[in-house]
This record gives sequence, C-alpha cells and structure tokens, in this order.
Amino acid sequence: MENTLKLPVGIENFEDILKFNFYYIDKTKLIEQLLQNWAKVTLFTRPRRFGKTLNMSMMRSFFDIGTDKTLFDGLYISHNKELCDAHMGKYPVIYMSLKDVEGLSYDEAFQVFSRIIGNEISRVSFLADSDKLTFFEREQFKGLLRIENGKFIFDKDTFTASLKLLSQLLYKHYGQKVVIIIDEYDVPLDKAYQNGYYTEMVSLIRGLFGQALKTNDYLQFAILTGCLRISKESIFTGLNNFKVLSIMDSRFDEQFGFTDKEVRELLSAYNLESHFTEAKEWYDGYHFGNADIYCPWDVINYVDQLNFDSTAKPQDYWSNSSGNSLVRSFIDKADVQTKNEIERLIAGECIEKEISQELTYDEIDKSIANLWSVLFTTGYLTKQGVTEDGKVRLSIPNKEIRNLFIKKIREWFSDTTANDGKTLEEFCNAFMEKNTEKIEQLFGDYLWNTISIRDTAVSKEKKENFYHGILLGLLGYKASWLIKSNAESGTGYSDILVEVPNNRTGIVIELKYAENGDMDTACNKALQQIEEKSYVDKLRQDGMRNFIKYGIACFKKDCKVVVTDK
Repeated sequence: MENTLKLPVGIENFEDILKFNFYYIDKTKLIEQLLQNWAKVTLFTRPRRFGKTLNMSMMRSFFDIGTDKTLFDGLYISHNKELCDAHMGKYPVIYMSLKDVEGLSYDEAFQVFSRIIGNEISRVSFLADSDKLTFFEREQFKGLLRIENGKFIFDKDTFTASLKLLSQLLYKHYGQKVVIIIDEYDVPLDKAYQNGYYTEMVSLIRGLFGQALKTNDYLQFAILTGCLRISKESIFTGLNNFKVLSIMDSRFDEQFGFTDKEVRELLSAYNLESHFTEAKEWYDGYHFGNADIYCPWDVINYVDQLNFDSTAKPQDYWSNSSGNSLVRSFIDKADVQTKNEIERLIAGECIEKEISQELTYDEIDKSIANLWSVLFTTGYLTKQGVTEDGKVRLSIPNKEIRNLFIKKIREWFSDTTANDGKTLEEFCNAFMEKNTEKIEQLFGDYLWNTISIRDTAVSKEKKENFYHGILLGLLGYKASWLIKSNAESGTGYSDILVEVPNNRTGIVIELKYAENGDMDTACNKALQQIEEKSYVDKLRQDGMRNFIKYGIACFKKDCKVVVTDK
C-alpha cells in the first residue's frame, strides 16, 4: 500500500509536520528525559542538520500555554499521562532561532537579531493591555516594541535586558515562570568571527544571556542548541546548574538524528527496504554517546528522491548544504604529519587525538589541534572509542563525508599547483617532447605533495579516478589545448585525449593503478588497451596528424610513464 504521508524535506516546524500530514519520527521521549533530568539551563550540541530545530519546535509546542494538545496524541510522550498533566501547555514560552543572525557588519547582524527578538515580543502583544500588569509595567512592555520605518529599534541596554524583562512580564500575567528556548545560539558568533566583529557579538550575547539565564528569577528552565560549546568564560560566565549534553554524552544520545531501527521503518513505510544498505553506507556512521546515528537531513532527502525515482543514487545532501570551509581550512593548514593522518582517515583508519569540547570561535583555526576538535564536534569526523589516556579515536563517518574530503583535497591541490605556472608549463611541454623522465619526475613530485587515496577497500577504478583527476587538472593549465576526459573513441572510452591545434598533434593517455606495485606491467597494459580500443581514431577524425600514446602507471605516491608514437 502506497504511503500518503509527505516527507518533511526542510520542514522544521513540529506543528506543521503533525497537522499537514508529514512523516514524523517520534522524538517526544526527549521531553520526558529532559523533565526527569532537568537543569536550570541545558545546552545540546550537535552538528547542523541533525534535527535540533525540529526538536526545539516540539518542545515549544509541548510546554507553551494554549498549545494544541492533540498534536501529541499517539506519540510516546502521551503515554506518560502524569507528566503531560503536570507540564503540557503549562508555561509561557519564549522561543527564538538565531540561525539567521548574520551580516557583513555588526550593525547588520544586530538589526537581524533585533527583528528576531522584536517578532517574539510582538507575539505576546496582549501584554500591553494586560490588567495583571501595572501601568508602569505595561509602559515597559511598550518600550520593547519601538518601531521606526518598519524596523524594531533597540539600544544595547534595552536589547540585553529584553528577555529578562519579557520573562518578568509574562510571569506577572500568567503567574507562572517561563521556559526559554534558544535554537542555534552560536550561529551569530560563527558569522561574527567570519566577518570581523566577533568581540562585539560576544559582548552582546554575554549581556543578553547573562540577564536572561543567570539572574532571572522568573525563569523555570532554559534549553539551548548549537554546534559548538563555546567556552563558559566567553558566553556563559557565572551560570550555575548549567548542563551541557554533547555528542560524547550518552544521555539523550538517540534523540537527535535517526537510529538504525528508525531508518528501516522509514524505508519500509515507502516500500524502499532494498535501499537500506546504501543508506547505511552513505549516511550512517555517527556515534553520539552510545548510539549509532544517521544524519536525518540526508536520509529524508534520499528517501524523497527515491520516491520519485527508484533508481536514484545516494548524493551528498548534507555536505552540499554549506560551504564546508572548515575542511578546506584544515587541509590548507596541514603539515606533513597531518597530511599523512588525512590519508589514513580516507583509507578508513582511525586517528587518536585529544579533543577539546570547549573553544571560542576565534580559537578554532589557530592550531591544527583545535581544528581536529571542531571537525569532530561539527560532524566531519566521528568517535570510534576512547583510549585509556582519554584520547578520542576519530574516523570519517561515511561515504558522503569521505567524498567531501576528497573533493576538498582536489580543490586544494588545484589551487596550490596553479600558483607555480613555470613548473606546470614544464610538465605539459614534456608530453609534447615525449620526455618520460621529466613527466615521471614532476608527476611524482605532485603526487608526493598531495594527499592521496590509499584505501585498500576502494576499487581499483576509483583509485584510478583519483590519479586521473590530478593529471587532468595539471594538463588543464594549457589553455590552448583541447582536453577530453573519458571520451568515446574507437571501440571504447579513453582516459584522456589531448588535441594540440598549433601542430595538429593528438595525445592519448591511458592511466592504470598498479594494484600489486608492478608498474611495468600496468604501463604495458595501458599501451595495449590504446591499440586494442583504437583510441587514436577520435583524434584522427578531429584532424590530428601526429599521435603520441602514453601508458601511465601509479602506485601510492609513485608513477611510471611509457610512450610510443607508433
């Protein structure tokens, strides 16, 4: 039977998912766990796209006064009637997502932040007429809603006091302390660091959080989410009863992201059980606490794609949803030791590192050690265990992230080699000169300086693709050459065809990976394939008169080149 439930691609509002017939994986146990183990302020840190916003939206729907209680009918939390009777719909809730707070300047970001707070304040505009408030308190509330030319206007003092004052006024109106929910609390800090106003934003958020979360007598409890745990001294100075639940913590470990069981049930609901293996290879592999977790953004997008096309292949959904500049920064800063460690990670090995879970954004790329920590906390690496001396055994979680590392390595290699035009010119000219010794020397140097793929589990064809990509990028330096990759020619597809118009010379390059290290045999096989498949036919059809054929063998960081013009 066909499932009529829509897949919630990009839908992060709990009420919308339940009301408008979207598929929902029940995470309401999070509410029970929170209330049974609550702190005054709880911070959940998880990578982006792991369901933080949806879970916070769920929390708002559960706790907020006037909520539609039928939303939770049949969900896990509804079976705990005592807890629901005590807490569902019982609290005024202040809810904000800070994921959109950014700008090229502090003033731009402050205006966005002001709009978010202003919108939340205006949501309870009935306070302006509340008979539970004194005249002075109603005037205070109106002072929070200054608008000029359609924009909310705050000075810094009013801004930093706004959540605490709103808590006080809501408490006076309802006779009940408030719940504050702040989603993606660290995005403004990330954007501020990228755009050069980090100090100002730290000061602003420290002031806002200090009053709202530390000295707020009207606060029942607060829940925050983010990617990083920012140093307590930086933002959360003086907070008592402050609980941080990171990806290392076994508490709540199944509540962000999908478990194996949940993915099987989701695929089964849409008759896609046969795609479980590739979903697991591509999107599983994260280890939060004691749980094995899939990235929910990836799984939902993949199942949605399969619904339209059952032959669809897995794609890089998560890694394509941001610029991934962190990985590139890591590769840029890598020394010889770190390059070797990246190669080992790509090969499926683990690297043992000391992890700092408490950093500030301005510390992130000051050292390789800090970058290892941030790659771990933001989901580019995952935990495979902890050593006796407390080091974390890190690995790449799945195929998607492995592809991302390889892509960024290629970008880095292309950018760094492009800076040395003289060597590139010498390398390309060596192909015209049939100078195999020079090609071997320079190509070998390039291989030595890049980060290679040496995964024994990777197919020979994929290894060849890696070397093929490097060679193609190097030859692309010659703007006057026409270069074709995997072009149909004769009775097959040649690796690389090069047409040099000024002397009508055609070059055929066939590249092989010498699986056992026997590069002589691999070169001979390459030349033999060029002849058997008639790869020069395409060059001849394009008007080339002279032909040079290369067989190139690669093994790890070494190469051998054989040429013939027969």
